[in-house]
Amino acid sequence: MPVSTWSVAEPRKLTFDEPVTALKVRVVNGTVNVVGTDEPTARLEVSAIEGPPLLVTQEDGVLTVAYEDLAWQNLLKWFDRKEWRRHAVVSLAVPAGATVEVGAVGAGAFVSGIRGRTEVRGVNGDTTLVNLSGPVGAETVSGGVEAQSVTGDLRFKSVSGDLTVVEGAGASVKAESVSGGMVLDVDAAGKPTDIRLATVSGEIAIRLPHPADARVEANTASGSVSNGFEDLRVSGQWGAKKITGTLGAGTGTLKATTVSGSIALLRRPPAEDEPYDAEPTGKVL
Repeated sequence: MPVSTWSVAEPRKLTFDEPVTALKVRVVNGTVNVVGTDEPTARLEVSAIEGPPLLVTQEDGVLTVAYEDLAWQNLLKWFDRKEWRRHAVVSLAVPAGATVEVGAVGAGAFVSGIRGRTEVRGVNGDTTLVNLSGPVGAETVSGGVEAQSVTGDLRFKSVSGDLTVVEGAGASVKAESVSGGMVLDVDAAGKPTDIRLATVSGEIAIRLPHPADARVEANTASGSVSNGFEDLRVSGQWGAKKITGTLGAGTGTLKATTVSGSIALLRRPPAEDEPYDAEPTGKVL
């Protein structure tokens, strides 16, 4: 299939006739919006652009919207020089089953309604992920990531960016950060979940469903701990503290480690209860 190419130097809308199975976007500053649809083809709108043009190509089902000098492999090491003024607002509608790669340097990213694999790399812009059912990978330097109603496996890696998971129902969450905090609201009652979190100085807060099903091991070297589950045991009064035990059948795994940050395990209220019942019942040590 021949390669179709467009150079976009000013606001423009494009509709692509050929089916799209994969999307690759790499921008500097501005915003990237990607929404999954039931259509086999894709639509692109560049509503604002400053600096060099974006190169748009379509070949063998792969739609690429990117700057020529911004490679996916080196994206997290790419820093914008002041003389390279760039800004783009890019919105795309693609088939929900497509795989999506978004690279954003200083740009915010929003991805919604994708069933295929989603990979996001960002330097210092925030990323929002909504209603994704395929596997998700997010890697940032200082940008935060918020994942809402994500049911696929979630991997997160950052230096100082925060991770927030709202109504998380995926089978696996694996996250690591140096100083970023992690807040997880797990909505998978009765289903085993594999959660593994590690940060050096960031705080960790996890709200688990009731009933929960996990073997729990959470520890901090010098931070405080808060435990909202009677079946879990808190050990250590000075320095290192640990929360251990088994919830339900213990089929799932919850491991959380921080060196100097605090750890809080909260109980999610049963569906018929009011939200204020979610307060932890244990003591803060």
